[in-house]
Amino acid sequence: MLIAATRRVLNDSLARNSLLIMATTVVNGGLGYVYWMLAARAVAPPQVGTATALISAATAISMIANLGAGHMFIQRLPGSAPDAWSRIVGGGLLAGGAVTAATAAAGAVLVPMVAANFDFLRGPAAAVALVCAATAITASTLLDNVYVAHRAGHGMFVRNLLLAAGKIGALAAILGAGAHSAGAVVVSWTLPTLLVSAATVVIGPARLRPGARLRLGLRLRSLAAELPHLRAALTGHHLINLTQAGPAALLPVLVTARLGAGATAHFYLAWMTASMLFMVSPAVASALYAERTNAARVGLRRAAVVVLAMVGIPAALLLTAGDRILALFSTAYAVEGGTLLKILVLAAIPDAITNLAVAHWRSHGEFRLCRRLNGVRALTCLSLTWLLLPGAGVTGAGVAWLAGQTASALLVGAVALALSARQKATVL
Repeated sequence: MLIAATRRVLNDSLARNSLLIMATTVVNGGLGYVYWMLAARAVAPPQVGTATALISAATAISMIANLGAGHMFIQRLPGSAPDAWSRIVGGGLLAGGAVTAATAAAGAVLVPMVAANFDFLRGPAAAVALVCAATAITASTLLDNVYVAHRAGHGMFVRNLLLAAGKIGALAAILGAGAHSAGAVVVSWTLPTLLVSAATVVIGPARLRPGARLRLGLRLRSLAAELPHLRAALTGHHLINLTQAGPAALLPVLVTARLGAGATAHFYLAWMTASMLFMVSPAVASALYAERTNAARVGLRRAAVVVLAMVGIPAALLLTAGDRILALFSTAYAVEGGTLLKILVLAAIPDAITNLAVAHWRSHGEFRLCRRLNGVRALTCLSLTWLLLPGAGVTGAGVAWLAGQTASALLVGAVALALSARQKATVL
């Protein structure tokens, strides 16, 4: 029976890739946990706070500036010829990386002018670190989407395993050399991301699309041919992605701006612990979208079952033992972030509802509806976070996050009912 069940899963593309995505999530969450535990025990909290604030800012900048090329890959790469494949991926990586680097450079100048808690970005070393970290995140994110486009979850798993292990190894080596600063954390986090991304560019294309090859010097004519597609991705997929994932990237930045680097350290470790839940539904939603762009008929109910299977046990574990897990970093992290962690776990349910609904409607070309749903969620989360942080501390960010996710999930239910009523009226 077990062998038959295993074969059934291996022959089911959505289940197989979702399991690999789950394995990727476990690797990122588990090894990320080891990484931050090592950092929290060896580096002073204010230094950890500065490092997490910079990484959070880099994540937010990458989210804004990657042009939505990742979902363009999912939409266009299946079935493309090797030359077109090379041009699409090369153009997306080059344009996304260049815009991210330019945006990060501008952010290093502008952000300290509007938020005093980001004064640490004024130095040239911090500015360079921000540019490198943001560009590395964009490259890694876009390359993951190349694997999703080909439903090659095993490749994404190996990439992320090497990346997570590389971060731990780099941090251990730097700490062993005597560096216990924010810079040590940022370098150990960024350098492996750049190296694994570079190795993926060299090794990945031939495995995913035989005959394809990425060149560093993409011809201007080829890049120009990609600009209309990138422009379409920017106004379509990117706005959906931005309103979907942007709040998660901006939340730690708002905490730093309102409460300072010390509070950011407490917030970030609870946020990072809960983030393994928030990785699942976007990943399954991407897999669902990729299945449908590859002409596979996959129902929304199956995707929901996959999400529930992945999230259920970890959520129960975090609800019952979250305080003890945070205490592994230090008692202060458990005291400051325990309640926040429980609220974030509860928010994973409405978050999954909205993400799967958006993937479903996106596959039907309902981009405007997707943008509006995500827009309501983003606006609610971010505005409430800004208002609640001064009075409620880091817990206020969790309350705002739960409120935004719940509002968008209720809106999904209302839209689904309205569409269903319209279909029945049409039939009659």
